[in-house]
Amino acid sequence: MTELEARGIPSVYVASTEFVEAGAAQARALGFEPAAVFVAHPIQDRTDAEIRALADGALEEILSRLVT
Repeated sequence: MTELEARGIPSVYVASTEFVEAGAAQARALGFEPAAVFVAHPIQDRTDAEIRALADGALEEILSRLVT
């Protein structure tokens, strides 16, 4: 993401809420505060329909972080 942002290409990562702290720790380690959107955990055992619903629910926030 740092390379994309350095090139002027907005980016955002999406992860489940289980990884909020890990994402913050990684950001501190890298010295970079990436845009992030967190969705409900867990993701692994969800059906395709449930994953689509998570994505649909996060889409507005993802888009807003890309254009901010």
